[in-house]
Amino acid sequence: YPSSPHPSSHPSSLKWTLDYPPFFAWFEYVLSHIAKYFDQEMLNIHNLNYCSSRTLLFQRFSVIFMDILFVYAVHECCKCIDGKKAGKELTEKPKFILSVLLLWNFGLLIVDHIHFQYNGFLFGLMLLSIARLFQKRHMEGAFLFAVLLHFKHIYLYVAPAYGVYLLRSYCFTANKPDGSIRWNSFSFVRVISLGLVVFLVSALSLGPFLALNQLPQVFSRLFPFKRGLCHAYWAPNFWALYNALDKVLSVIGLKLKLLDPNKIPKASMTSGLVQQFQHTVLPSVTPLATLICTLIAILPSVCCLWFKPQGPRGFLRCLILCALSSFMFGWHVHEKAILLAILPMSLLSVGKAGDASVFLILATTGHYSLFPLLFTAPELPIKILLMLLFTIYSISSLKTLFR
Repeated sequence: YPSSPHPSSHPSSLKWTLDYPPFFAWFEYVLSHIAKYFDQEMLNIHNLNYCSSRTLLFQRFSVIFMDILFVYAVHECCKCIDGKKAGKELTEKPKFILSVLLLWNFGLLIVDHIHFQYNGFLFGLMLLSIARLFQKRHMEGAFLFAVLLHFKHIYLYVAPAYGVYLLRSYCFTANKPDGSIRWNSFSFVRVISLGLVVFLVSALSLGPFLALNQLPQVFSRLFPFKRGLCHAYWAPNFWALYNALDKVLSVIGLKLKLLDPNKIPKASMTSGLVQQFQHTVLPSVTPLATLICTLIAILPSVCCLWFKPQGPRGFLRCLILCALSSFMFGWHVHEKAILLAILPMSLLSVGKAGDASVFLILATTGHYSLFPLLFTAPELPIKILLMLLFTIYSISSLKTLFR
């Protein structure tokens, strides 16, 4: 393992680099000191495609161990659920149903325990921060989310919901009778406290690299815009349709001899590595264009959260809409980013029948889009069976809850 925990110390010639924020690099660095007792060879950064039984054992053990935080976060979220609809049987209670929907989520199961990643404890941080906001422990919620951002910056997708909610419902301490802002209730102490929390976490994460003048390198790894519009496996979003339409138009153009074959770009539009491409017929999309589309998409939900606050549940709805908007219009979106919407939606699904219906549609389509992550023949029956079990339970349990 490298002497410095951040990927800025890694040779740039490596095919795969750690493109996560510094806290996750420190986390990997700590894991490496445990991993050496399993298999020293897995720590050689030049040893690409290395695999051994001890390496697999370490990966499985470490993922399962870190999921303890996710289990605790689910426990805290269940405390925030209204139990008025609780049935006589334990299996019919909203808290039990929610715990199953979260702990046995099909998408998280295959991403962490088959695809080998550490999303479980990261989603645990997110759910725990949501639970703290429900419990009116706003400073703890803000701290946990700030830490989460420096573990994995994909959670920037939902940062607008956090920022607007904390400013509107925590920094402003009172509303007028009609629900509008009482401007004289603004608390400078609370704003300074929130700012201090974010600043200290950011300073701890990025401060060493700022001192070493390596901050530009860090941000170039965190935001690799040269990787292209779409990920290796297309997330089922707007840009996938855009790419498909461009491909269809290019084929038609070639058939009708309206396009010159020699002028058609050769680069693949689905590469997960460093590669860019140009659209053939439609205008090529830039990172700025995706940012503008994303901001326009999240604007209605953010405005609603500001002008018509509905407490923590209103925040949670805004968070889900921010996640979906970023998934639909973001740059180089990973297919597993749909879990940022599915997992929080689980909390709403046990509250109202309408939310349960939305959850079932979102979970079924979103989980199906994760199928390409498991692409070998032996994994086919596994992923089909697991998804069927989760989908059948979700439908039957929520139908029983709202019958």
